[in-house]
Amino acid sequence: MVEKQLLVITGATGSGKTTVSHWLTEMYQIPQVVTHTTRPKRHNEVDGVDYYFETESSLAQKHLIESVTYSGYHYGSSHEALELAWAKSPLISLVVDTKGAQTYLETFGKQVTVLFLTVSEATALISRLEKRNDSPEAIQKRLASAEFKRDLMVSGPLHDQAQIIVNDDWQETQKTLTTIIEQLRQ
Repeated sequence: MVEKQLLVITGATGSGKTTVSHWLTEMYQIPQVVTHTTRPKRHNEVDGVDYYFETESSLAQKHLIESVTYSGYHYGSSHEALELAWAKSPLISLVVDTKGAQTYLETFGKQVTVLFLTVSEATALISRLEKRNDSPEAIQKRLASAEFKRDLMVSGPLHDQAQIIVNDDWQETQKTLTTIIEQLRQ
């Protein structure tokens, strides 16, 4: 096993990225790297756990590896957050969009395993966004964004590197993830 490994979890909004990362933490004690955002907290989110909720000026102070604007808000991940997670475990996970996944692959090379989550029917993504209580306006804004459309597909360098997981059936997804983790820990 490579000394420090990073599972980069990517895919469209609603594909299950955060659910997968939380499950990996629960089942395999794989810490999730906490990323930064300027978007407002949702009702069930905790600062420093789900994200570091930042202002524009506080985000500018971070040593970001990658950042993106998504639906008018800034998101990014920092070197400091990676090191904090690696201090807990040599295998960590990170949830980012496909552009961020590509940056991590280019920056960290063989340390990175990319998991691209998708669903067979895009309408399932809308249903998942509604279930997490996103406002109808926020859902429409996300669905109309260029980033959402980009994240529906695995392309470029990710196409050859990503392990594609169709997350239609959670139990099947768990089996696939278990196989991947067992391979990484060999």
